[in-house]
Amino acid sequence: MQNPASTRRLFRPAVLIVAALALMLSACNREEVDDTIPAEQLYEEAHASLQAKAWRQAIARYKQLTTRYPFGRHAEQAQLDMAYAQYKAGDSEQALTSLDRFIRTYPTHPNVDYAWYLKGLVNYDQSMGFLRKLFPGQVVDRDQTSARQAFMEFQELIRRFPESRYVADARQRMVFLRNIMAEQDIVIGEYYFRRGAYIAAIHRAEHVIENYPQAPANIDALDLMARAYDKLELEQLAADTRQVLEHNYGDVDRTEEKPSLWRRLWPFD
Repeated sequence: MQNPASTRRLFRPAVLIVAALALMLSACNREEVDDTIPAEQLYEEAHASLQAKAWRQAIARYKQLTTRYPFGRHAEQAQLDMAYAQYKAGDSEQALTSLDRFIRTYPTHPNVDYAWYLKGLVNYDQSMGFLRKLFPGQVVDRDQTSARQAFMEFQELIRRFPESRYVADARQRMVFLRNIMAEQDIVIGEYYFRRGAYIAAIHRAEHVIENYPQAPANIDALDLMARAYDKLELEQLAADTRQVLEHNYGDVDRTEEKPSLWRRLWPFD
């Protein structure tokens, strides 16, 4: 039989732990109940954190504001600012979710064009990544899902808001994304060519020409097609393709060293 005194000694620490946990929970509840910071102050604090680039702190304040005052005059802009803070904090998925919610809830908001632009920017940065910014030569070796999504978001911005101040930047980014996607298709086409899948290589080259007009990769696409036709012993088609290449890019000296991949993808100063 267990000694009662021993039982009491074992019981005391457990009681103390339970009591401590109860006090902690009570303190947390009091903090939530007693938190009566007005919307104006919450917004100012969140905005100050945003200006200071304290992204996590800004997100916490904006969440608090939108939860406690969902219909206040600051709620709309708070959602947009929170999406930006999430984007800068690297929370891409949360940022996209916040932006989708904002666009659905406030389709006529004066800054909804910025929401579309920011959606494109989030996907754009996802398609690049930090290492891809440092090593742009590797950018076409990656999955292009985010690049295609960013392209569509920027395209939608331009379609809906052609007078938006974000259109000019969106157009430049679209050119860059178009060039990336075209280069990616050439990489795939060359892989097919090396494997002896010449028809697949031709189809990939055709896709580049049809879908990415004016992309620098069009030269490579025509050259790939001509070489693939040669392998298939389709002399006339090979000759016709080279004629098109000469007609459209005859002034391009392909014997010279190509400009860097970065310069071909981003042709802006």
